[in-house]
Amino acid sequence: MVLMEEKLGTSSRRGFLKAGLAGMGSAAVLGALNQGAAAQSSDPVVIGAPLQLTGGGAADGIEFKQGLELAAEEINALGGILGQEVKIVTADTESSGDDVITSAGQRLIDRDGASALIAGYNFGSQTALQNVAADASVVYLHADTARAHTELVTKDPERYWQSFMYSPSELFYGTAFLDFIKRLEDTGQLKAQNKKIAIVTGPLAYSINIANSVKDGAAKFGYEISLYETVQAPTTDWGPTLAKIRADQPGFIVVTHFFPQDQAQFMIQFLANPTNSLVYLQYGASLAAFRDLAGDASVGVLYATNIGVLSGEVSDDFTKKYLAKYGEKASPNGGAQTYEALHLFAQAAAIAGGVGKAYDGEEQNRKVAARLKASIFRGPTGVIRFNQTSQQAFSYPVETNDPSLGMAHIFSQIKKKEENGYIISPTPYETAQFELPKWMKA
Repeated sequence: MVLMEEKLGTSSRRGFLKAGLAGMGSAAVLGALNQGAAAQSSDPVVIGAPLQLTGGGAADGIEFKQGLELAAEEINALGGILGQEVKIVTADTESSGDDVITSAGQRLIDRDGASALIAGYNFGSQTALQNVAADASVVYLHADTARAHTELVTKDPERYWQSFMYSPSELFYGTAFLDFIKRLEDTGQLKAQNKKIAIVTGPLAYSINIANSVKDGAAKFGYEISLYETVQAPTTDWGPTLAKIRADQPGFIVVTHFFPQDQAQFMIQFLANPTNSLVYLQYGASLAAFRDLAGDASVGVLYATNIGVLSGEVSDDFTKKYLAKYGEKASPNGGAQTYEALHLFAQAAAIAGGVGKAYDGEEQNRKVAARLKASIFRGPTGVIRFNQTSQQAFSYPVETNDPSLGMAHIFSQIKKKEENGYIISPTPYETAQFELPKWMKA
């Protein structure tokens, strides 16, 4: 759904507006806009996708590619963007740093003719592609979940008018986690052996920022940080870290190092001699790759994501068609992100009257950016509504108490190794109740 603040330009769009936008999904919006619209050009609208298709982030990168392909297929079946076909072109960022990421984004624009960039997340400083997009005056949508984006756009909105983060910042993870475990204890669902939290983080800014947000907020919620450990990537031997955890005997273990293969090894080795601790794994455990590698050791694990597939009709429909197309081993949580980003972009571009070319299309692309800023879009992961200053998605319930105005910060628990985790928070998206993991004492 999109809320409109201005009239649409052509007579066909005026007729569409008169019919009303409220309650219409992306398919209905695009279908109505495309009906009777003459193609802006016979050329396709090229969407450049700088994705981690190899290396440590490949498990997600492949899902991001699939999500874009599925969305493009659906959009083209509806007539494209005002009659222009959507074409996805990818470039591998190799789970690498800014030099490789910048080169991939630039190549998509200069060689492949991309008029917009859409990605999930990339490593590096998480500001590289914003600068590529700014130099070329093309819209860039991403889910880096990064404070770096927030600071960049807020400090220089005129340069970064085109860059949008369709997920909230990673800094919300700390407050959300601490509030979640406190509610578990306050409601009697959990009786932890103590108030100690052991934190294990990785080398990337994302992991460190989340670890620090837990550390900085712990005392306010009545907890103490008893261990703070940093590991490298990849980490296959968790022996030294686990020795410290076993000596500490914390009530809670928080692993913000998010590579699924590393997390799987952590759980396998942890369960050889577990402590009486609630284990929380940041994001990576939401991927099918984690459950495949960890097997039975995945059951009972808690994880969270501030962008992930919810329960309900919209999300269930997406999950069914995604798994039907890509197989039961696919991870809808990853694919849904780029899937809804492309649908959101196509809808905004159609309402704005089309997409401008790189470098010489700034005026038109500013119109697309304006439509994005005015949008309230409901997709499989919830609601995308952009903060007007930082151009990042609002978080529910961290920033708003209204689930129709923010993207849900989801806590899930793995019940079966063959299935995605069950959502246990927040309301109204729960599909199961919290269960004490098998390695913990009641």
